[in-house]
Amino acid sequence: MASPILGISAFYHDSAAAVVDGRSIVAAAQEERFSRRRHDPSFPERAVRYCLNEAEAKLGDVDTVAYYEDPALKFRRVMWTYAGVAPRGWTSFRRVFPQWMSWKARAQTTVRERLRDMRLGPVPPVRCFGHHESHAASAFLPSPFGSAAILCADGVGEWTTTSIWHGTGGSVEPVAELRFPHSLGLLYSAFTYFCGFKVDSGEYKLMGLAPYGRPSYAALIRERLIDVKPDGSFRLDTRYFEFLYGQVMTGRRFEELFGGPRRRTEGPLTGREFDLAASVQQVTEEVMLKLAATACEITGERRLCMAGGVALNCVANGRVAAGDFVDELWVQPAAGDAGGALGAALLATPQTREHVRRGTDAMRGARLGPGYDDREIRHYLDTHGLPYTRMGREELSRTVAAALAGGKVVGWFQGRMEFGPRALGSRSILGDARDPAMQSVMNQKIKFRESFRPFAPVVLEEDAGRYFRLPGPSPYMLVVAPVAESQRRGAALPDGVSGLELLRVERSAIPAVTHVDFSARVQTVSREQDPALHRLLCDFKALTGCAVLVNTSFNVRGEPIVATPRDAVRCFLRTGIDLLAMGSFLLDKAALPERSERDDWRERIPLD
Repeated sequence: MASPILGISAFYHDSAAAVVDGRSIVAAAQEERFSRRRHDPSFPERAVRYCLNEAEAKLGDVDTVAYYEDPALKFRRVMWTYAGVAPRGWTSFRRVFPQWMSWKARAQTTVRERLRDMRLGPVPPVRCFGHHESHAASAFLPSPFGSAAILCADGVGEWTTTSIWHGTGGSVEPVAELRFPHSLGLLYSAFTYFCGFKVDSGEYKLMGLAPYGRPSYAALIRERLIDVKPDGSFRLDTRYFEFLYGQVMTGRRFEELFGGPRRRTEGPLTGREFDLAASVQQVTEEVMLKLAATACEITGERRLCMAGGVALNCVANGRVAAGDFVDELWVQPAAGDAGGALGAALLATPQTREHVRRGTDAMRGARLGPGYDDREIRHYLDTHGLPYTRMGREELSRTVAAALAGGKVVGWFQGRMEFGPRALGSRSILGDARDPAMQSVMNQKIKFRESFRPFAPVVLEEDAGRYFRLPGPSPYMLVVAPVAESQRRGAALPDGVSGLELLRVERSAIPAVTHVDFSARVQTVSREQDPALHRLLCDFKALTGCAVLVNTSFNVRGEPIVATPRDAVRCFLRTGIDLLAMGSFLLDKAALPERSERDDWRERIPLD
């Protein structure tokens, strides 16, 4: 067996580690799942320990440590940027320069030092790969394709913001690129910031907000902010942005263009935010469609792989997947920086790349994180005196299906944790998609998040065409598709209804997962991919005739997805989740002591 390769992404956001051996991807996980700090940028010590343990390897057994970008090249870009805009940006430069001089510019050495400090044995050589090269490798090498066009788009790595590659066999070759400061990811983040959401985490909120508005600013965006060519290449007018000068995205010029100051975080949403979201989403989709078509044209491929933060825009992905220039689309489920750790590991040795290429979908449903067997789960429950019922897997599935059909909300904790931002049925909260009240119940009593946020459906792969107009399977919940006409209720919205009032309009037979524009971010499940979730959907269908459930991530607002039985119990007890299914064990909140006793009982459980 070939020596394992350890991949690492770190120090900016969504740090992660991955291990690949000569046969397969062994393990991959984000540091946030262990530290419980969302989008944790720190060195992924816990993720490294987990991955090595899963590979049954010590650090000394590792052939190479692969880092996901070139820190020296990135340092040159940062210094060039500040020099090019001086004296503006001096305050920001003075704040970040000590970090760059002390360790960021030598991240390769920092990685080696941090690994040495972990005392896991001798540290192997550390190799650096390009940021977009790591994205491209993560997109193509685990995919089921023997050859494909590759499109990567994000904020910025070292210099590159958008790149096209050609994947063949076990290699990825660069074809074309766009460079900083011209970035589709930074354009989208500027609107995320201006609408009052957090950059590098709130972009998906902006995407969810878009269907409530009209793209009334789209022409202005095309006229003033971005010049897009027929092949999808583009240039930003940097006079309207502030990211060249410091830590904010927009300033006075942007405010003058769009009618006033940015929305304050947690401030009320107005028609302007709805329309701004709709407008930048429309422009983003147009650019991604052109770029994807160009990637397929210049590589001569009709299969396309995608990665980078912009590839998490599943509405744009849906447009691309439906394009007449592509037959099949595969998006890396950990498309952001976390996936760079995996891409770098795959790049480290040609032998590993060739072996991984022999698989179908080497991501194995993205279930590459830690799992817990019944012995471990039972030990935790018994240690803390938590009441439970143990069942066989078939009985558990039938019991949970009946509870869901009865309007209950279930925490579903099964198998290995997912790698990437989506919960795909291992760390999920499930509900009845037919219930028109389910979206508000989950948002307000369980997720504690904004009411406008849509929920995703999980559907039996064999029944997906009955509910959605999908171009093909969507196992990673990264494609938005229209709800089938046969499921819809009403072709038009009532007169005078707009904005968040649209939430009160029942749009389909599966209203909890139907967005206001008749769209849904679909996850399909096959028996081979996830036997437990497939069985549950079959049992639910047998009871109700419906093969669709609500699937949202097992967490609350501001926290990462749960990783351990402790995390799951903590979320279960502090939210409106009715039942918790962990392995073969079912916990029922109704079976817990009465509230006065329950509060005392809960204090005995170390939840914090």
